[in-house]
Amino acid sequence: MKQFYKSKSLFKLSFLFIVLFSAISVLNSCKKDDDDEEFKDHIVQFEVKGTTNVISKTIVTQVGTTSNTMYNTALTPLPLPWTSGEFFVNSSQAQLNLSANADMPNDDSKLTVTIYIDGEVSETKTVTGKGVLSVAVFHNFLEL
Repeated sequence: MKQFYKSKSLFKLSFLFIVLFSAISVLNSCKKDDDDEEFKDHIVQFEVKGTTNVISKTIVTQVGTTSNTMYNTALTPLPLPWTSGEFFVNSSQAQLNLSANADMPNDDSKLTVTIYIDGEVSETKTVTGKGVLSVAVFHNFLEL
């Protein structure tokens, strides 16, 4: 009888320990979710560079759903290198896009577009050749 009593109390004690451990685990996991911010602010900068004599024709930037198109005209030339300056973007904006095209005079002419996030190169792409060429990069904040 004593043996049965000890096994019954041991079973109750282990069951209580499992329930208590599960409750603490659930509370800790909920606490971590509350502390983490879903979206964060980042410092972003766009840059377009070209080798000597490359004439920029168009630069298009897009943050989320807001786009900005700049054309090279006699009144508003787009000299290279061109930079957007630093600005804040919340990662809820999801995607950043940068594209450019230019008139490339030589076979070894290069046009490079770069997206900087928090001061570091996030995405960069270069096109080389002669004629009117285009290059584009994008960065997606959402993990797919």
